Amino acid sequence: MSAGKDRDTLERLLAMRFSAHPWHGVPIGDRAPAEVTVYVEIVPTDAIKYELDKEAGHLRIDRPQLYSSFSPTLYGFIPQTFCGVTVGERCAERTGRAHVDGDGDPMDICVLSERDVSHSGVLLRARPIGGLRMIDGNQADDKLIAVLAGDTAYGHLQDVSELPPGMLDRFRHYFLTYKQMPGEKRPVEIPEVYDRAEAQEMVRRSQADYAKAFGHPSERVKTLLSLLGLDDRDR
Repeated sequence: MSAGKDRDTLERLLAMRFSAHPWHGVPIGDRAPAEVTVYVEIVPTDAIKYELDKEAGHLRIDRPQLYSSFSPTLYGFIPQTFCGVTVGERCAERTGRAHVDGDGDPMDICVLSERDVSHSGVLLRARPIGGLRMIDGNQADDKLIAVLAGDTAYGHLQDVSELPPGMLDRFRHYFLTYKQMPGEKRPVEIPEVYDRAEAQEMVRRSQADYAKAFGHPSERVKTLLSLLGLDDRDR
């Protein structure tokens, strides 16, 4: 059997036997950065903050929501992205900071949808239309804003400037306060709200950071085949 057929068979068998890791095993999608896959961690009705366990690939309880503030939209991350050096450099460039680090997590994203999604741990397709340049401490913690692909109420939006009145204020308030403890002044700020073009640039940069940190996703099967003693030569 040829190595090409071995590769196809191996990919198919692995996909049938194991669940894909939401961060590393789920593709971002062929239409990125214009349209991306999103893994949903939190829905607007959640009184518990869920977060992906990076090692196990399952959602875990991070903490109960401390106050009455709930996520204004579906909230999650874009698979096969990472906020590292390249993302941090862009934040420093746009804000005039001397140095900003990436926060070391996948790229966060909020997704607007007319329809309620009742639980987290699901995948969806979304179109980024802008984002919040958020800095937490000295780390870039961008929050992209997107619309659910095909959504009746929001699917036509092309840019954050088209959002309903007050929606951006709601995003700002939530992300500036949702980690605050009574009497604490956490160094969180949102110095910039950016448009669709910049949101797509941040997707590209987070993809580049991911490739630097974990290797390009397309190389993984090749590496696995090599470890199994298979290569591109006919066997």
